[in-house]
This record gives sequence, C-alpha cells and structure tokens, in this order.
Amino acid sequence: MLITAKLAVLFDEPYWVGIYERQEGTRLEVCKITFGADPKDYEVYRFLNDNWKNLSFSPPVSDDCSRERSINPKRMQREISNQLQKTDVGTKAQQALKLQQEQKNRKENRFGKRKVKRRRNDSLS
Repeated sequence: MLITAKLAVLFDEPYWVGIYERQEGTRLEVCKITFGADPKDYEVYRFLNDNWKNLSFSPPVSDDCSRERSINPKRMQREISNQLQKTDVGTKAQQALKLQQEQKNRKENRFGKRKVKRRRNDSLS
C-alpha cells in the first residue's frame, strides 16, 4: 500500500502554519503545526525529524478520490513542483482539522463538567 505525505507551510495571520497531510490508501489524516516566525527550510525539516512521533493527527477521513497508480518519475517531479507553488489547503484537510478540533473541545468539555460536579458535591458536604 502506498503512503503519501504532504506538508504545506503558509501564513495564517499572525503565525506561520504547516498543514501536514498523510494518506494511506483512502484514509487521509491531517496535522496542523504552528511555527510562529517565518521558518527556514532546514528548521521545518529539523522540527519534523525531532517531533514526528509527537504530532497529533486528526481522525482518518475517507478520500474516495484517491487511486493507486504508478506515476512516471518526471511527471511526479512536475506534480511536486506544481504543488509547491500552491498555497491553499485542500478541503479534505480542512474537514479533518475541524473534526480534530471538535473532538478536542468535546474532551475538554467532559473534563470541565466533571470538575464542576466535584466542586458542587464538595461544597454540599
């Protein structure tokens, strides 16, 4: 099975942000990385090498458009150079990031409600 990964670094005011997509078959997972100041290429590379185990990816989203096929190496180089020129984020990536954000909010809300209930029970005692 072919696994592909893409990293797009763009300016999302006021910070520089990296959108890291990895796709395995029809599963697409996305991670958002905030860099702060304008990162150099070697800084991005070093960050990924040092922190790739700690990246928090979104839950997998099915990408029905993907097809496994062999690509001519020169065509692949052209496609990579074209993608490097693009600065937009794909809609599937946006959906995956939104899903990750919603799950994080739900998790935080559950922990917050438990603390409030405990405080109420403590004050009643």
